[in-house]
Amino acid sequence: MKLTLAIMVLLMMMTTGIAAEMPKKSAAEEKLEAIIEREWEWGLKEFPTAATWVGDPRYQDQWPDSSAEAIARRNAHERVLLAELEGIEREKLSSEARLNYDLMLRNARLAVEGQKFPAELVPLNQMGGVHQDVADLLGMQPKRTVKDYENVISRLRGVATLIDQDIALMRKGVERGVTPPRITLREVDGLIGSLIVEDPRQSSIYEIAFSNMPSSIPEAEQNRLREEAAKVISESVVPAYRKLREFFSREYYPRTRETIALSEVADGRLWYDHQIKVMTTTELTADEIHAIGLREVARIRGEMEKIRSETGFEGTLLEFFEFLRTDPRFFYTDRNDLLVGYRDIAKRIDPELTRMFGKLPRLTYGVIAVPEYSEKTQTTAYYQPGSLEARRPGYFYANTWDLPARPKWEMEALTVHEAVPGHHLQIALAQELENVPEFRRHALYTAYVEGWGLYSESLGPELGLYKDPYSKFGQLTYEMWRAIRLVVDTGMHAKGWSRDRAIQYFRENAGKSEHDIRVEIDRYIVWPGQALAYKLGELKIKELRALSEKELGERFDIRSFHDMILGAGPLPLSILEQRAKEWIAEVKATR
Repeated sequence: MKLTLAIMVLLMMMTTGIAAEMPKKSAAEEKLEAIIEREWEWGLKEFPTAATWVGDPRYQDQWPDSSAEAIARRNAHERVLLAELEGIEREKLSSEARLNYDLMLRNARLAVEGQKFPAELVPLNQMGGVHQDVADLLGMQPKRTVKDYENVISRLRGVATLIDQDIALMRKGVERGVTPPRITLREVDGLIGSLIVEDPRQSSIYEIAFSNMPSSIPEAEQNRLREEAAKVISESVVPAYRKLREFFSREYYPRTRETIALSEVADGRLWYDHQIKVMTTTELTADEIHAIGLREVARIRGEMEKIRSETGFEGTLLEFFEFLRTDPRFFYTDRNDLLVGYRDIAKRIDPELTRMFGKLPRLTYGVIAVPEYSEKTQTTAYYQPGSLEARRPGYFYANTWDLPARPKWEMEALTVHEAVPGHHLQIALAQELENVPEFRRHALYTAYVEGWGLYSESLGPELGLYKDPYSKFGQLTYEMWRAIRLVVDTGMHAKGWSRDRAIQYFRENAGKSEHDIRVEIDRYIVWPGQALAYKLGELKIKELRALSEKELGERFDIRSFHDMILGAGPLPLSILEQRAKEWIAEVKATR
């Protein structure tokens, strides 16, 4: 009989009478724990794709129900949950339970507040939707056993329903004037079209799911599964994507809105304010964030001017940007060489982490290319979390399309952000937390997660990076990029800026390629408020580090500070600040 260490200790305590001395939980705490457990299970069942994401194997054959009836049912459930949580007496909870309660209550209030805004009517844009998410999810899904592949096939059978439900939502969106701006959708017809193939075995979906089946599955079973998958793709999936493309090109795209600001739709300004609150976990207004952005842009430009002078370049900063964007020395000519370059940087960082962190994750990560089916509209890089439970590593995806838009001087900053000590380290550590509810292990407060990623970029010199001025300029370019976001996101959605004005502002202040600038601006247009989180989160973490260094002096330890920031999983910024101040007080009291 195999027992975990925790169970063994508990049994020992029970036999010696120590367990009787453990404090009894209050009725309020027991009720909260029951709600937390219930809601986690409810969420996995309602959103099977989220279950796959976190490594839970129970719903691998299903998609979420996006019908109007299911959406109404979920909204009603969220309202009931909020009432339940508001009925709990917080003062009767332990300190740890209060943190769980505060996070649950905040999430529930924002969810109910968000019901005022019809986000479900926009299930598709150039950044994602059923034309990209199916392949992404099937690529993430476990594929080791016959049952795993039968789950994949079951999900393939569900794609047609998924598309029908999305079309119904988009039709309602058109009726209410809630659509993505037309300018951002120019590549989507082609993205859908790439999934419409005559030979199902040439489908990217088939290739992702069935090209490398494990040898542990008998050959006869492999052939059966491949034949069944090919049939489902040919008879169901491809016709469904053909239907989606016809709807998109003939009915949807011509009727999408020509305006770009979220404030242009009904209750759009209130919706944008809500997005700011959700994404930044602050009470800052659009005007306040805009002003912060302008200050940061001015500060970083000054740092850029210093680097330009160090290189000996005699032209203006704008001319230096052009030099960095066009000089052949800064670019690879082979896709694989770019990927190998990223991998080399990652392996140079790995051994340096022990100097900066007391605790490192067990989960490994890899560096791979952005899939061809989405590379044209995807950003320069992104991270996809892994899962110990699903035996899936984390992945840093690097975009290898359009090599003249992928300069070498940006690669170190990108690797630090997307891999280690950025997203992989933070997210993997959160997943491995013990004695916390599941919802905290997998929380995605954007200001914290992306703020940590951007803060990690500033650790480059401490990790042995940015030794040449161009790489240092690359780090400043990425910091500038996030500062620009504060200006252009609020500019477009709250202050009447045009898309061209936002592009021009970006062009004047960063050395990014023209392609990247346009992709980024279009991203901010369809994800209002999301881009604000990065810089605001970074500024808060830097503020807390400066406070800790000042208050603790020689007692400040960078490893302990980082372990504290990461040690409770993702948190809203106000709660993170409270945690940091309590840590400072504890260090002062114990040394």
